[in-house]
Amino acid sequence: MAKRKKVFKRFRRRVRYNLIYALLRVMIFVSNLLPRVLWLKICGALGRLSSVFTAKSRRRVKEHLTMVYASEKSPSEIDKLSVKVFEMLGKNAGDVIRGFRILELSEFEKFRVIHGAEHIEAAHKKGKGMILLTGHLGAFEFTATELSFRGYKPLIIGTRMKDEKLNELLARQRSKLGATAVERGKDTVKLVKTLKSGGTVLILIDQDTKVKSRFVNFLGRPCATPIGATLMALKTGAAVVPMFTHLRDDYKLEINCYPEIEMTVTGDEETDLVANTQILNDVIEREIRKYPEQWVWMHERWKTKPGEEIR
Repeated sequence: MAKRKKVFKRFRRRVRYNLIYALLRVMIFVSNLLPRVLWLKICGALGRLSSVFTAKSRRRVKEHLTMVYASEKSPSEIDKLSVKVFEMLGKNAGDVIRGFRILELSEFEKFRVIHGAEHIEAAHKKGKGMILLTGHLGAFEFTATELSFRGYKPLIIGTRMKDEKLNELLARQRSKLGATAVERGKDTVKLVKTLKSGGTVLILIDQDTKVKSRFVNFLGRPCATPIGATLMALKTGAAVVPMFTHLRDDYKLEINCYPEIEMTVTGDEETDLVANTQILNDVIEREIRKYPEQWVWMHERWKTKPGEEIR
């Protein structure tokens, strides 16, 4: 009986992933038949609708928003913000889906505006490698698009998707302009070599993942935070430059780059790991607080408990 259940579960998962893959291919095609703003409005409406049918995710979003904003917002304001989170998730996901067909800079520039690109250029000129720090905010996949069009050809550190076809589709999207996907927790030697040779790495550390972590504060609460960015920066001397995206009210995609983060070096490895990981978390938190409706509040960011983290 247990074996039969296991087989059925695998079959059901395979069917679900095949349906998702087919739907995604259809959406990629349809998205380019419609004006971008209309497409994003449709995706936003679908996102709002999804909040009705995904009760578990909606509860988690409200729980996390309440945990962070209880002293600042009323329950009704938090409820409205939770719905907005799903709406913006739909819009930003729709933007990324439509972006699968972008092959020329001129196409990208029709809807993208960027501020602070000089900070990327200044860091790159140092020749010690560059770590672009970003988060799951807005249509964050476009940070790689921007870097690729600028000729940096970044290595993108991310978690491998469970379905191979979906994983290959995303990998092709990231690599078509010169970026390379690197599975989180693997190819550390390649990442370090890339940085030491003056290359570029794009990394997200705002999720609870099964990699080496330390507990530092994030949005007012301690949580296990990946230390990969800190380790690479301290080991190679690479510049760490924050780079974030968000969708504006006028439907422009805005990319903001900030000055290089000054790392703390005391000579004590553990102290430096914790102190600098906290600095990076603070940078991401400030950006999330500017655009809270565009972060992935449904993620179980505070899932790992002290003592459970990988060290």
